[in-house]
Amino acid sequence: MRFRACLALTAAVLLTAHASAQRDPATALREQAAWQALDAGDTRRAADLFRQAIAADPASGRLYLGAATAAYLERRDDEAREALERAIALDGSLVGARALLGQVLHRNGQLNDAIRTYEELVRRAPGERGARATLERWQREAELHDRMQQAVGERFTVSFEGPPEAEAARLALEALDRAFWRIGDALGLYPSQAIGVVLYTSEQFSDITRSPTWAAGAYDGIIRVPMRGALKDSRELDRVLAHEFTHALVHDIARRALPTWFNEGLATALEADDLQWARDTAAHAASPVPLSALQRGFGGLSGDAARLAYATSALAVTRILHDGGGPAIANVLRDVGAGVDFEAAFARRMQMTVAQFDAARPPGE
Repeated sequence: MRFRACLALTAAVLLTAHASAQRDPATALREQAAWQALDAGDTRRAADLFRQAIAADPASGRLYLGAATAAYLERRDDEAREALERAIALDGSLVGARALLGQVLHRNGQLNDAIRTYEELVRRAPGERGARATLERWQREAELHDRMQQAVGERFTVSFEGPPEAEAARLALEALDRAFWRIGDALGLYPSQAIGVVLYTSEQFSDITRSPTWAAGAYDGIIRVPMRGALKDSRELDRVLAHEFTHALVHDIARRALPTWFNEGLATALEADDLQWARDTAAHAASPVPLSALQRGFGGLSGDAARLAYATSALAVTRILHDGGGPAIANVLRDVGAGVDFEAAFARRMQMTVAQFDAARPPGE
């Protein structure tokens, strides 16, 4: 679930939070500030405020829902799940808690558990049309996956619909193995466990991922790829799978959300050797795009705007790779995985802040 969609999920909670029973005014103000921080995208401040509020009012399911929302947006899914289960135990009427719990489960590949959670959600809140639509989409996904076959490699498991796609699955495994060694060697990082990959038709990919039409792949705990004639264009298959493998590797190491420009920039910079398209795109832009404007997902951008966002991000990360090499990237990811704020990790490893790095960007980049 994207950032704004996740906030929409908890909007009803935010609206009712201030009309609750009498409570300590300081805690109520802290909760209000926490929701406002979430709305502004400041998840770290929101998480801190929710922790403080929970310490003062540990019986509030809403506060646990807020803490879970911040954790979810930072991809701290184990913490999000624990907080959501506590929220539901305290207040079973919290629709938002069940809805977000289903999203956490789905993102972690627990599709059947996610479906059961949404079945209960729809039973309790039959008027929630968005929840019903999500449940129906996940049920279609489960039915599709149940009839899929698998090609199992040493480092990847590729699911595909049937014998006609077996050759595509074989080529995908070969492409993924190439990405594993090339990108792993470049960063000095390798995933700690096997990665699941699902091959779809274009229609299946659109239905299940809800990605924009220009998306060539998606990663949400599983690499999902629409094949789109992959048997006829092996270089495009290599590019797409290398891009999504990088996302999987980043998540495995960092275990929490990163600025989109860094995450997408790294995946784009490492997907292929030639970034001339990115240099051309940036050079012809009306004005440079600051990295501060590329913090959140690119899914809501139009084709041209998305292309510029990816180009800007890729060129920025390419400069990091040039100046600090793969170890600099790897150390930032490890620091974030250890709980260090991204900005602090970046400044520590690059010896400058993100703002200073962005200000030093060459013209045309």
